[in-house]
Amino acid sequence: MIKKVLVICLTAYFPVTANAETYAKITKITPNYTYSKAYKKEKSCYTVDTPIYGKTLNRGTTGGDVFAGMLLGSLLGKGATGKDKGAAVGAVLGGIIAAEKNNTTTSIIGYEPIRNCEIIQIPETIETIKNYKIDYEWGDVMGSSYTYNRYHVGQHIPISISIIAN
Repeated sequence: MIKKVLVICLTAYFPVTANAETYAKITKITPNYTYSKAYKKEKSCYTVDTPIYGKTLNRGTTGGDVFAGMLLGSLLGKGATGKDKGAAVGAVLGGIIAAEKNNTTTSIIGYEPIRNCEIIQIPETIETIKNYKIDYEWGDVMGSSYTYNRYHVGQHIPISISIIAN
């Protein structure tokens, strides 16, 4: 009799725990994601039109240009020498210089397409699965947990059930 009273007292004082392992059926799976930013390298090319320079012939010298050169040359030749022969030589040289002045110029004669390429970094968001929230049922009891395992709906998974009496 003392043994029975001692067992009842100990049972009342220390909670009794019962454990059982059974299987629950998965009813829903929701993946949880984490997001991170990364940069992807990409080659980017474009075309630039580069000018091509060359000498071009201009229109011929007008009579007015030659006459002005001759007049200026004769005045300078006469002033430098004080003689008519100096004026004549100055007129001839002035006409030649005026005629050569407008003969050629350097200018853009066309464009050459030049292709340039460079490496650029394009930002992108990377989506990674962090874990899964699974909903399951065991009899009439519904539960949910987070897991790193890949399950599928309808799969049976082991669960632990604990009952603690106080």
